[in-house]
Amino acid sequence: FFFGWLFPAQKFALHGENVVMHRLIRTTQRKMLLYPMSCRGSALSMSSKVPNTPNKRMRSISDVYTPPTKFYGGHLGTPLPEDVRFRLDRAFVDAFRHEKPPFGFNGLGEVVYLRTYARAKENGETELWVDTVERVVEGAFEILQHYVVNKLQCTWDEDEAQARAKDMFRRMFEMKFLPPGRGLWAMGAPVITKKGFAAALNNCAFVSTLDLDDDRVHPFTFLMDASMLGVGVGFDTKGAGSFTIPGTNETAPRHRFVIPDDREGWVESVRLLLEAYFYGKANVDFDYSLIRPAGQPLKTFGGISSGPAPLIKLHENIHGMLEPVRGKKISVTIITDIMNMIGACTVSGNIRRSAEIAFGEAECEEFLDLKNYEKNPQRQEYGWTSNNSIFAELGMDYTAACERVRKNGEPGFAWLSNMQNYSRMKDKPDYKDHRVRGGNPCLEQSLESMELCCLVETFPTKHDDFQDFKQTLHSALLFAKAVTLLPLHWPESNQIMKRNRRIGCSVSGIAQFISRRGLPELKTWLEDGYQELQEYDQRISEWLCVRQSIKLTSVKPSGTISLVAGATPGLHYPESRFYIRRLRMAHDSPLLERIKAAGYHIEPCAVSPESTSIVEFPVDAGEGVRTAKDVSMWEQLSLAAFLQRHWADNQVSATVSFDPETEGAQIATALQFFQYQLKGVSFLPRFVSGTAFKQMPYEAITEQQYREAISTLQTDVSLSSSSCMVGTMPEVQQVFCDNDSCIMP
Repeated sequence: FFFGWLFPAQKFALHGENVVMHRLIRTTQRKMLLYPMSCRGSALSMSSKVPNTPNKRMRSISDVYTPPTKFYGGHLGTPLPEDVRFRLDRAFVDAFRHEKPPFGFNGLGEVVYLRTYARAKENGETELWVDTVERVVEGAFEILQHYVVNKLQCTWDEDEAQARAKDMFRRMFEMKFLPPGRGLWAMGAPVITKKGFAAALNNCAFVSTLDLDDDRVHPFTFLMDASMLGVGVGFDTKGAGSFTIPGTNETAPRHRFVIPDDREGWVESVRLLLEAYFYGKANVDFDYSLIRPAGQPLKTFGGISSGPAPLIKLHENIHGMLEPVRGKKISVTIITDIMNMIGACTVSGNIRRSAEIAFGEAECEEFLDLKNYEKNPQRQEYGWTSNNSIFAELGMDYTAACERVRKNGEPGFAWLSNMQNYSRMKDKPDYKDHRVRGGNPCLEQSLESMELCCLVETFPTKHDDFQDFKQTLHSALLFAKAVTLLPLHWPESNQIMKRNRRIGCSVSGIAQFISRRGLPELKTWLEDGYQELQEYDQRISEWLCVRQSIKLTSVKPSGTISLVAGATPGLHYPESRFYIRRLRMAHDSPLLERIKAAGYHIEPCAVSPESTSIVEFPVDAGEGVRTAKDVSMWEQLSLAAFLQRHWADNQVSATVSFDPETEGAQIATALQFFQYQLKGVSFLPRFVSGTAFKQMPYEAITEQQYREAISTLQTDVSLSSSSCMVGTMPEVQQVFCDNDSCIMP
């Protein structure tokens, strides 16, 4: 390990962390040194005091937060001089430019990377994989360096830092672990280094409406603010009935608000509108003239502006919904409608789409009927933006809820008591998360209200042995821990984040690992890996003088990250071993010519042949890998419980597919057994389509068809090029939870 000894000195308080340290780290004016994490004899004593909650939340976003212009938003102190700021050894990085990245699935992974995560560099060229890995690793180590030097006032050993960073670089380049999609996109990029929007590195969040009457607007504006940064947000409906909606004050003079052309301006407009209805204030006339027209580039997040249309529609929808309910109590439907309308606006108006999950009470018919569009036809326009789950009670009767699941797959189930009481379900209750109130949209993280989480993904099947996997866990954890050092622009969230520093280190490609090594070896790797992470987190936390992370492990559903690496997503099984994956691409995409030269089948899109092409990628999920149709509902539940028992102290994201005819009637019985082994689960009916439609995204094929398809591919042709920017289609812009509906890709 590369962190040296901490030197004893007098006690002092670390500003902003509420941690009392009994060892003072030596300060030096010489070459900066990064201390190793193996200081067993120098454990820090940390206060258990929790920061006081402000008496009154600051209501104006402009009062709470002014967009910073300093390095990392000014959060990490004065920028270090360029000649000492961390950079990977240039010769080391350049050596990888001659290596072919191990993208997955016969070019599919490379195309997904190019369309989703490759950024434009300052010189106008497009990143190659080596450039992206370099940016991400340097970004993480810059955070560590500035924190150690500026915040802790200790020194930095460049040689040891280079060794650790090179190891992280190799493991990322070889795709033994990868940051979440948002980490690939944002780490080391201007949105972090210049704007300081650390939320863009966190995957997901949760906000409760339990205390809605204390601040009737904040949960909604928090969800919108976070969503526009690409953060998937969960919310509950516990605030239903907490206050009567007075409506706008029609006797007061209306006031005009000119909406600034930025995220804060959009959120502020919604705050003003909701305050007018929820507090009986004067109505607002909005001026959209400053919002850039549709089609213009978005510099910070990338992509193309949607113009003001999605925001105008959101304002109109909120007006139309709240006008008829003057004098009525706020309801489950109203809470969910506002959140879903915001979600629809975010999907339409921001390049980085994000997900939602709504939580309701198990006995609430109103909540259970939200997606019954025969009863609520008006919700069809926006109700799709959230997955809906109930807070299930241990021992409850699941029959009625499961009848709904049998028809359309919802609701999902979240056992809040298990989330609050347990880490891994094999261990005794530890009540670490007694403050937890819900979870993220894919339900792999238990979260307090206003808490965010950072995920990172490992691929056990890409390792030769456990020792190799153990070192990958070190790099993955160090990346995620660096993310927790950056404060957010929500003061309430910072109090929770500094106390918890929650991380979700995930495993993907489980179906492939089981087929190659078997379940007993998987159990050994999970058990030993979990213990290794606990010990390593203790060392990292001592070095950084922060609390250990409250929890460290989860199983995320994965999305495009697993496609990039060529792994099956999370614990899920593929629909077929051999299949064709089709992607849409614009005719004028610079990438299309390279794809054509590499021998992939390309044909005009049946829907828009004049502007769009369809590219076919033949995929082999791996020898011996079983497919979803071969794995029963009961076995899928058992695998989820296995991972919740031996790996995940947060949660396992499991979407269990089932045959409605043969297994639908068994769901309620299954939940009676698995309610004591899981923290959450959702279901997806596996319907057999009578007729296939042309150019389906996924199409199962035979092995012979697969062999014929790959025989035309030119494996020596690279799809990557730094000479041109890769264009994307709007419908394939990526969410970073990593899915917008948290189901298997």
